[in-house]
Amino acid sequence: MDIDLSALHFLRPLFLLLIPLGALLLLWRRAEVRRRRVQSSIAPHLLKHLLITPSTRARVQPIHLLSALLMLGGLAAAGPTWQQDRPPFLENQAVLLLALDLSPSMDASDLPPSRLEAAKHKMLDLIAREKGLRIGLLAYAGSAHLVLPPSDDPALLDSFLQALATPLIDRPGKDALGAIEQAKRLLVAEKVPGTLVLITDGADASQFAAIGKSLEGTALQVLILAVGSNDTGVLRTADGQPRTDSDGRALLGRFDQAGLEQLAKAADAPLGSLTLDDDDLDWIELHAQRHFAQANPDAGQIHWKDAGYWLTWPLALLALLCIRRGWRLNWLGALLLASGCLLNPPQAQAGVLADAFMTADQQGRWAFDHHHYGKAATLFADPYWQGLAAYRAADYDRALGSFAQLDSAQAYFYQGNIHTRQFHFDQAIAAYEHALKLQPQFPEATANLALAKALQKDHDDAAEKAPDTKPDQVKFDKPKNKGDARKVETQQASSDELWLQNLTTSPAKFLRQKFSLQDAARQAQGTGARP
Repeated sequence: MDIDLSALHFLRPLFLLLIPLGALLLLWRRAEVRRRRVQSSIAPHLLKHLLITPSTRARVQPIHLLSALLMLGGLAAAGPTWQQDRPPFLENQAVLLLALDLSPSMDASDLPPSRLEAAKHKMLDLIAREKGLRIGLLAYAGSAHLVLPPSDDPALLDSFLQALATPLIDRPGKDALGAIEQAKRLLVAEKVPGTLVLITDGADASQFAAIGKSLEGTALQVLILAVGSNDTGVLRTADGQPRTDSDGRALLGRFDQAGLEQLAKAADAPLGSLTLDDDDLDWIELHAQRHFAQANPDAGQIHWKDAGYWLTWPLALLALLCIRRGWRLNWLGALLLASGCLLNPPQAQAGVLADAFMTADQQGRWAFDHHHYGKAATLFADPYWQGLAAYRAADYDRALGSFAQLDSAQAYFYQGNIHTRQFHFDQAIAAYEHALKLQPQFPEATANLALAKALQKDHDDAAEKAPDTKPDQVKFDKPKNKGDARKVETQQASSDELWLQNLTTSPAKFLRQKFSLQDAARQAQGTGARP
């Protein structure tokens, strides 16, 4: 561990006053002992001139260890530091939103295999690079739609990103303004600043004036990542065949460089381009970091690593040395240990020592942070954390019982998740709706509500189409009551926000149905997508 002495300082320097206090206590004790030995036979005014420091080493006494504890403890409490503690990128607080253009021009082949596939590959690289960062997905063509609320689950982001294709949105156009409005609503719900990256090959000139007004006074930063080259690309189908018009001529997808430059000017947004290396990813990360630091002054503050905790080990050793027969200091440790046992009586299976120094919820949080969810569910006394631990452990009956004790949006959200996993769609829909009633701005509940409704429709349609036939013969491979009973543990999804990969429907099918329903609802309300 390198120590930069030029940067060495103390976070709490007032605690350094304990060091001279310990030294003075030791010096006073030594002088007091010598004075008591001879003060009965020598006059006080002569005593100070006759005292001589003994050359023999005195044995260690409690006062010596107490002085050492004061001096070393003062140094530790003062917080010596020489190294800055810079948290990881945005520390899971900021939001990065990726809006992918799904208009037909993105199928052009000037970037192999296509502009869309090249953009998706670059987005996957960004997701893999920024582990722990909450990333949301949007898609737009003639209308803009939310694909996935901000999530830090790479597998979930990957499953939805792979499903994105140009046929998902029927309405033609490039509704960048709609994507910006969707991003603004997400940031209002998240209550954090964020960055929106428009990944596109062109722009709609009729939206430029409205885009500038929409971004005035918002905490949203817009970046534009151009996808394409100056060469005109041939549009291709999903199987790689060129698209042709009625006369058999190949359709071309043009890269609108001038339109993108005007879009960047209207949105006051930096304009970058897709690259073969990681320069474009560095560009996105740099702008996102700067924006977050400007929007959150606290994020730009310098934090220093407190190295004083390393001194707790010698402090603990000194405290143990104080526990000796005949020393009065040893009663202090016994008193602290006894009071801890009385204040925290044994309640859990974590051991007498853990019960003496940690509450049940503290023990449960330790087990939860170390991914021992089943054990944490038995330790927690708080119903929310107990239910969350049971949910992570796939113990859904216990989780439902815990969440049922609460009247909060999060509790109803997890109840909806559990009911959907158990294919109780009516109860799941009711739980999601109750969560949205308590917290209207709840993107995860909104998305899962739409998913539950879609799954219920698929389930009902499958039930109606199933033939009503009876088997000719029923055979059992085991005698009655002789079957094998065994416990099957299911793998828990790595994200609690959305868990589509655990359900029997494809992301592409769900997204296409969702986008179609949203477009139909907008047209019915007279608030359709912008031209």
